[in-house]
Amino acid sequence: MLFDYSVALLGALSLSATTVSAQVRAYDKIDFTNVGFAGTYFPVKSFSDITKDSCSCEVADAEWFSGTNAPLAEYVSVHLRGPLSLSKFAFYNSPGFVANDSRSSSAWTRQAYYDGSAQVGENVTFLARAGKDSPCLGKALTYAGADGVSSASQRTVLGGNNSIASDQEYIIYSNVSCPKSGLDRGCGVYRKGIPAYYGFGGVTKMFLFEFEMPTETKQNSSSIEFFDMPAIWLLNDHIARTAQYPTNANCSCWASGCGEFDIFEVMNGTERNHLYSTFHTFQGIEDLGTGIQSYGYIPRNTTGTMKGGVVFDSAGNTITFMSDDVSFDANITSDAVQSLLSSVPRNETYSSQLMSISATAPASSTGTKNGKSNGALLSSPLSGIWYYIFTVVTAVGHFLI
Repeated sequence: MLFDYSVALLGALSLSATTVSAQVRAYDKIDFTNVGFAGTYFPVKSFSDITKDSCSCEVADAEWFSGTNAPLAEYVSVHLRGPLSLSKFAFYNSPGFVANDSRSSSAWTRQAYYDGSAQVGENVTFLARAGKDSPCLGKALTYAGADGVSSASQRTVLGGNNSIASDQEYIIYSNVSCPKSGLDRGCGVYRKGIPAYYGFGGVTKMFLFEFEMPTETKQNSSSIEFFDMPAIWLLNDHIARTAQYPTNANCSCWASGCGEFDIFEVMNGTERNHLYSTFHTFQGIEDLGTGIQSYGYIPRNTTGTMKGGVVFDSAGNTITFMSDDVSFDANITSDAVQSLLSSVPRNETYSSQLMSISATAPASSTGTKNGKSNGALLSSPLSGIWYYIFTVVTAVGHFLI
């Protein structure tokens, strides 16, 4: 007897809709496991005529990555979109930390810190997209003023009164300057004339935030793309140095999968008080724009202060959380972070396992020229609706355990 795929698909879709509706609810912690894979992305090699309509970009040969948390084990920049105000920010590294395993964990050391009320900025550089516009690259990076969005002539600490509105954004990099632009140099090729800095690196890292996401007070209009949709997210630090919002996909490594992770993001206008976490990598999905999203969300507090962050541990666990117990000390013991994470009950933790992807770099390491990560191509991926069915079934399995 022939298997009726149309009947199976309709049944799976019915299950999917019912399951998603049943499982999408508020959690205090979002957990992704098995994070990191082997694949490629395509760095920008050169720009041409960036001020003209003939503006274009050329990509280099594929860049290989692999291992725990890859490609987000590379340097990343921190991005914030309004309506939002930031009170504190801190970045930490640990020589080794595994969630729920104290014997394999070490303390965390603060590597970067911002305190708005005290006007302290340690190893942070605030940048804005407030420079010259380009038909294919968009606006260039500049130093951000104290308000986070205007242009400044030099590094400026973000002011204590730093509320930004819908669509307004700023970026946090480290204060470590990049070497000269070049494909084989530390920061790769980047746009001429911008303030160029490294992001925040390390396989095992933690980002903490104290912030507010109040309801937008200004009136909506067709000119606002993300009305009342605040977000905090991470990008591979190459992206903003070339083009964060290019009109030509070759002008950024984003489209080829160099890495984005949304820590707290309002995804659409109908769920403005739901903060989702999402991987935009090719670890088991071909639709990079949709990404790998948690079906559980963390509630957005529109009337008070929130504290939370994300931990990328040494075993491929990425954990986003909210907790009033978050501290921003210069050194935090592994037990303190374990306690912070374990204090959230299991039934208040939404967990998703990313697909296992295996690939081996060729001896020449020249990769491919087709614009996709080999991580996706070599993994026997589930594409289209079948990926979503797989994801939903995985979610059901987690929920029923």
